[in-house]
Amino acid sequence: MLSVAPWLFGLSVLGHLFMVAFQTKMTMIDLLVYRNGSPHLFSGDLYEWRLDQYADVFPLPFTYPPFAAAIFTPMSWVPWEASRWIWQLICLGCLYFIVRTSLKLLKLQDPRRAMMWTALTLWIEPVRTTLNYGQINLVLVAILIGTLASARNWVGGAGVGFAAGIKLTPAISGLYFLIQRRWMAAVWSFVAFAAVYGIGWAISPSQSDKFWFQLLGDASRVGPVGSAINQSLRGALSRTVGHDVKTGAIYIAAVLVAAALTWFAVSKTKDVLALIVSVQMLGLLVSPISWSHHWVWMVPALLWLVYEGGHLLCKITAGLWVLLTGGYLISFLLLAQPNIWDFPRPWIFVLLGWGYPAAGMLTLVAIGLATRRQGNELLSGDEEAADGEPSRVAG
Repeated sequence: MLSVAPWLFGLSVLGHLFMVAFQTKMTMIDLLVYRNGSPHLFSGDLYEWRLDQYADVFPLPFTYPPFAAAIFTPMSWVPWEASRWIWQLICLGCLYFIVRTSLKLLKLQDPRRAMMWTALTLWIEPVRTTLNYGQINLVLVAILIGTLASARNWVGGAGVGFAAGIKLTPAISGLYFLIQRRWMAAVWSFVAFAAVYGIGWAISPSQSDKFWFQLLGDASRVGPVGSAINQSLRGALSRTVGHDVKTGAIYIAAVLVAAALTWFAVSKTKDVLALIVSVQMLGLLVSPISWSHHWVWMVPALLWLVYEGGHLLCKITAGLWVLLTGGYLISFLLLAQPNIWDFPRPWIFVLLGWGYPAAGMLTLVAIGLATRRQGNELLSGDEEAADGEPSRVAG
């Protein structure tokens, strides 16, 4: 299989580029929001601005911090067609980097293996929707996995702080440093975040004040919490009960369960990729909004489950991820919705709407079981080696 990996990689990338050139459904609407909305940071109406194009039901606002708008502003300096291609090529490079870095952490260095997995994961739902919408997920995952894997505290911390300054959800990555007791890395992440926050404030104090002290936490501004595209625990629970659970007891209980499963996954291992994946699964589960395209973290999760898991549940969980993301479950559920705002569903759609959260929690359980078994095997090996040593008697 690896011998044909370069050919598979080439055909897969060419197929995607063909879609960029000729597929009219690749609207890249989120990229259009980033590109067209960002300059409004400098005119003082960034968070009043809306993109009406392609959004008859929900005119899209700019929902990221001011620093993100500053980063995206140069994209508005080039024609739209050029920015589409630039962004797609950046995202393709990021996908390959994510796969290659994950495999390196698994001590699988053959670049052909990275080509094969890049070619395959290019067509799963979270990656496809990220590319189709022109989303930023692949870029953020590449920044985070590249810096979190670094042994240098300032590199890891700067990566987390920088990514969190663009989009708040990467801030959960700081938990990785706390688990590893890398206190200086945690400090560096705070310093980096404070720096990018300061940059946004220096550019536009009024817009910074509005985002951080008025709009932060308003999930309804981002989109419909109960839509099938929101694959967080809050989204799945809201679809189940028929209304937004917000901070109700059922949601708090679900968050506590996710936290407990994360502790189970991370408490008995020093495996870097397992720790990174576990922390990111927690972030996706407990975030108020985790669109299906946010779940690109399942790519490194899938690689760990396939190559490092070694437990039956790891194989089952890997197969479930392939079924969910390769079968485009969320796209099917969105087509079945009367509109993005309606919560009530037939029970089968409610059940299927738990797809990603259920797989995310199962991933945490699988990691916890597999790492414990690995630890027990290592311990047994050490004991056997000790038993096999000849006894030494002082004479």
